[in-house]
Amino acid sequence: MDLYNTLQDIVQQAPVHSKWLNTLSYMENAGARKISACEHTDKVNLIQLKHAAEEHRHAYYLKKQIGKINPGACLTYQADELLAPIHTKQYLHQLDVQACRYLKQTFGLQKEALKYAAYLFVTYAIEVRADELYPVYQEVLTAQKQKVMVKSIILEEEGHLEEMIQQLQHFAPDWQIHAAKVQEIEHALFTQWMRAIQTATLAHA
Repeated sequence: MDLYNTLQDIVQQAPVHSKWLNTLSYMENAGARKISACEHTDKVNLIQLKHAAEEHRHAYYLKKQIGKINPGACLTYQADELLAPIHTKQYLHQLDVQACRYLKQTFGLQKEALKYAAYLFVTYAIEVRADELYPVYQEVLTAQKQKVMVKSIILEEEGHLEEMIQQLQHFAPDWQIHAAKVQEIEHALFTQWMRAIQTATLAHA
């Protein structure tokens, strides 16, 4: 799959581009909600709060960017305002479910401990993906002289990734082995999602 060409096709069609921004906003918002859902009742650290706040801000920022290309479009996260809504909504949910299954089997974790481990490994996989996706998207935006920008998100996602690596190092000395397993799960789900995005983009052409 050629990510650059897919994003180029999206950006060239204003209605599709609006839905793409809204879809990214939905994903950032869903990620923020999942981070909050993983919080312990009273043992919440500063990094978790920071991540949830920044993901929520990314969701807001991306939503605001829609106004630069299609004012008044995509006001909610309803299905008809997203690209590939079913796959979009399943992507993070399935990643969470499958990662939890792997971590439970591997570490024998339960309840709060399992939630925290899932937060670490799922967030890491998502940050690795964001570090690939957003720079390519920005490259396309720059090449097509779009008013939309995601440079600020790129910088913050890079910081998130460094913070997740530090936390994972404290979690387990062999964290990279387990992170690679979760990344395999994420890669399969991302591929399915992007194929559905491509199909939706072609349907609008």
